[in-house]
Amino acid sequence: MSQPSSESTEPVTVVYTWEVTPGRETEFEQWAHGLERAAAAFPGHRGVTWLRPESGDHRYHAVVRFADTRSLERWMTSPERAAWQERVGNAGHPAHPRLTTTGLETWFNVPDGSAPPPARWKMSLVTIIAVYPFALLYDGLVAEYFRAWPLVWRTLVFPVVLAPLLTYAVMPLLSRLLRRWLYQDGRERL
Repeated sequence: MSQPSSESTEPVTVVYTWEVTPGRETEFEQWAHGLERAAAAFPGHRGVTWLRPESGDHRYHAVVRFADTRSLERWMTSPERAAWQERVGNAGHPAHPRLTTTGLETWFNVPDGSAPPPARWKMSLVTIIAVYPFALLYDGLVAEYFRAWPLVWRTLVFPVVLAPLLTYAVMPLLSRLLRRWLYQDGRERL
């Protein structure tokens, strides 16, 4: 997968998957919290979200966010990170190469984790297709009930309802339905 340009000033997200040795979950989680604290000290760090495994799986996922590619590269090449990578020992190891994203890619399912994210224009178009019907419904059927509310609160209703709906239902469905088109690369279709 191609890495983002080192000149990028857009926020960047890196997703890591770790295969944790059974019985060493506590040790791994202690290591993960220490690594997270070390990363938080770096300029441009915007947070880490750890996703624990479900139902007997031993894969942990870390979603690491930085303000821009340069900040991420400083962390990735730092002696502090290298030292923490050494400390994990036998508690776990990376399950596959990292996935770096810079935008809406996190809404799209990457087939088998083996394809680069879709082109940005395709992601934008699919997002518009997903949002537009809900914007119409909201504006035509729901918005009038909130007209008396202060602007800040009535405006908040739409994204509070829409974001989870898009994240958990609409975008995964559209990603599956449009998979061939989203992930075609000119040489072969998935």
